[in-house]
Amino acid sequence: MNIHNKTIVTFGEIMLRLRSPARELLFQSPVLEAVFGGSEANVAVSIAVLGGRSVYVTALPSNAVGDAAVRTLRSYGVDVRAYRTEGRMGIYYLESGACQRPSQVIYDRDGSCFAVSEPGKYDWDALFADAGWFHLSGITPAVSQCACDCAFAAVSAAAKSRAVVSLDLNYRSKLWRYGKSALDVIRGLARSADVLMANEEDIQDCLGISLNDRLHPDEAYRELCGKVKEQFPNVRIVAVTLRGSYSADRNGWSAVLSGENGYYQSRQYDIENIVERVGAGDSFAAALICALTEKNDERQALEFAAAASCLKHSIAGDFNLATKEQVCALMNGNGTARIQR
Repeated sequence: MNIHNKTIVTFGEIMLRLRSPARELLFQSPVLEAVFGGSEANVAVSIAVLGGRSVYVTALPSNAVGDAAVRTLRSYGVDVRAYRTEGRMGIYYLESGACQRPSQVIYDRDGSCFAVSEPGKYDWDALFADAGWFHLSGITPAVSQCACDCAFAAVSAAAKSRAVVSLDLNYRSKLWRYGKSALDVIRGLARSADVLMANEEDIQDCLGISLNDRLHPDEAYRELCGKVKEQFPNVRIVAVTLRGSYSADRNGWSAVLSGENGYYQSRQYDIENIVERVGAGDSFAAALICALTEKNDERQALEFAAAASCLKHSIAGDFNLATKEQVCALMNGNGTARIQR
């Protein structure tokens, strides 16, 4: 994918994230930590931190909260193209899990500026004038009918500009409340995608394609990727993340990729004492995009993405702030976490 030095555009909703401190339950104490996050925003930040040219398109309220979100994104090097209007920002509440207690997310996104913004509010042709890549998650069309319409408009404009289109399926069962199903909508978007990213549950819920658990895992995932490509012949690359969740504090992490040049499986990471797993999939997407835009080496791109997303588990907040040098160090075998002097 020869698009080196081209702009990478993402489109989605950034939210105010309110989290209970440490590993407390929500409202166990009268304090909530406030930061910003959202799937495509997370990808945009990680791309910028890794050295890519990152443009983030969204809708934000014309108030101090919207201003703070813009400042935050720009502080990491993201070029923010926001439609500003009266209204509110979406919110999500996060209760971090511990031991065998899982994390919990509560959404408060109905009626947000992003949720009610229509496709005509964005100048798609201008936004994609210098774009080499466009990234979208399956969360965006799940927010509302307006957001769904915008997602299709964005993908259409990206395809018109000949940008590579990537789609992270990202099924969220607590969304999809406006009358359409993920299966119908995401399959439509997938028909315009060049690169698909997901886990096996996302592929089942969004594409209706199941993993054959009677096969050996290696063969099962190879077959799963093949089925995706068979049903969506436009898709050139399928990347599937594999998480083994032993507890909220310890996970196994790896990924597979079926590309244009072969099928690959990444190194397996055993991640202990997890700081935060929110945003790990987004960091995988960002790193994969960056690696594929720099050089067309699918195996190395997969290893880079797996290492980057492994490091995200050690970083609090939605954003992966691991640098390219840190990712390469882990990717090349320096996983001891000894002090760098």
